[in-house]
Amino acid sequence: MMNRYFKRNSERDEVMGLNMTSLPDLIFTVLFFFMIVTHMREVNLKVHYEVPQGTEVQKLGHKASLVHIYVGRDDAGEFQIQLNNEVASLEDIAAFIDAERQRMNSDDLARMTVSIKADRDVPMGIISDIKRELQQSLALRINYSATEKNDIQNNIKK
Repeated sequence: MMNRYFKRNSERDEVMGLNMTSLPDLIFTVLFFFMIVTHMREVNLKVHYEVPQGTEVQKLGHKASLVHIYVGRDDAGEFQIQLNNEVASLEDIAAFIDAERQRMNSDDLARMTVSIKADRDVPMGIISDIKRELQQSLALRINYSATEKNDIQNNIKK
């Protein structure tokens, strides 16, 4: 008689299985969502530049607030300025900065940084002209892109 009260029910002791049939659908749905939402910004370079090397190199944090200006040689060997996908002149920089400000949200606008990616052989006069145009546009945070020197190269020069 006691056996009846303490008898285990084998149906209750089984662990419920988790239905995994909808898991691939969920994963692909999340994958497609991120593929659609992510905006990849590609710039076709029309100028060629060799990035200079520096010793005090830091990575920039918030890339959505970066505005890039490329300075390098075109196919004819002349130094040119490229803004987004177009070769431009110094006078076009102010309009370019204004257009980039309109594109950004208020958080990115407060952190807006202009990154100048210039060839190592660009005359300093071109860089100072670009800086003057940026100052007139009130774009005062300027970054110069460079690659880090290797420790081997630093030790050889010392």
